[in-house]
Amino acid sequence: MSPLRFPSTRGQSPAVGLGAAIAAGLAPDGGLYVPAQLPSLAPAAFDPEGDLAATAQTLLTPFFAGDALAEALPAICAEAFAIEAPLRPLARPDASLLELFHGPTAAFKDFGARFLAACLRRLRAPEAPPLTILVATSGDTGAAVGAAFHRQSGLRVAILYPQDRVSPRQAHQLGSFGDNVHALRVAGSFDDCQRMVKAALADTALQARVPLSSANSISLGRLLPQMAYHAHAALQAQRAHRAPLDLIVPTGNLGNATAAAWARAAGLPIGRIVLACNANATLPAFFAGDAYRPRAAVPTLANAMDVGAPSNFERLRWTCPDEATLRAAFTAASVDDATIRATVLAHARGHGELLCPHTATAMHLLDREPVRAHGHWAVVATAHPAKFEQVLEPLLGRTLPVPDALASMLARPSRSEPLPADPAALAAWLRA
Repeated sequence: MSPLRFPSTRGQSPAVGLGAAIAAGLAPDGGLYVPAQLPSLAPAAFDPEGDLAATAQTLLTPFFAGDALAEALPAICAEAFAIEAPLRPLARPDASLLELFHGPTAAFKDFGARFLAACLRRLRAPEAPPLTILVATSGDTGAAVGAAFHRQSGLRVAILYPQDRVSPRQAHQLGSFGDNVHALRVAGSFDDCQRMVKAALADTALQARVPLSSANSISLGRLLPQMAYHAHAALQAQRAHRAPLDLIVPTGNLGNATAAAWARAAGLPIGRIVLACNANATLPAFFAGDAYRPRAAVPTLANAMDVGAPSNFERLRWTCPDEATLRAAFTAASVDDATIRATVLAHARGHGELLCPHTATAMHLLDREPVRAHGHWAVVATAHPAKFEQVLEPLLGRTLPVPDALASMLARPSRSEPLPADPAALAAWLRA
């Protein structure tokens, strides 16, 4: 199998191997690394008795072919995917909930963060200078990265999050690690945090002094593994229902949805992909026919999706450069806070289903669809509802049970440092 190369979406940097793309995070021209072509895999290539780690290994083998990491791929998958991702039936017969919140930080980001950490640990030479991992988070990514990289030798993590725009439990998680993991609360929005991270990664003088990489979904090491649970769920659904699986994906920065789209393009039995957004309407406006126009993010109950300039849109455009074809490949809709509340309440009272605010955006879009005799939906559940107690407990009038892993994290002390929303401030912090 010939080695797969990874060019930049902007075409101004040379194509590199997978290990180099993962280590760099962002391409030198400021673009995002993408596979030169997506492999083609038949469903029959996957072991029907295989677990999630086995599905991930089969799916990702063509991406790793010829790379120094290829030999370690089975161990990397075993390490990253030792978390269940059950496809649990919902009350309606044509739908299930893909639960991605059973990892150490109770959010879907645990899969990608653990995979990236396993890759970087193997890529880094023992004698190399320390590598600083930068991550901008709108709520869940930072904690997942912190947990995955905590106390990893030679690796330091800087988590940038928007002050007062994450839930109290999310904020506590972000500052609960200590040691080599630093939480920086930025006086701005998630888009400010993301802009600061991209500026630091593109600063060659800073990189020469402080080697940097990224753990956002701009990193291929985060995005590629997110293909695996979509693929695994689709294979399960096809065997059970004899039809492709239609997905409703809550999305902000578009990483999870891009991973689903790549899995579909690689031949997995995925049908429709519906993007569930909050009041930040950049994507719904584009897929409805407007010109793509990033905008300032607005705060919502589904805070991890408060993104006005989704980075991975650049990857979607590269994957499908014709805008008419791209618009036909997805549908997208916005869900406002009042509807999120109503959906959470209706499903808790009517079906005993507890939903986080992000998952509720997707569930609302499912509720608008008629029940079908053929075909099957999966609502992608991105975080455990207990992470959003300040929204859900007053609404439901009761205390939510907290998973053991989350309770353990919340019991630890938490500390963060203030930082202005300025790339120069981050550069100064990194140099210090």
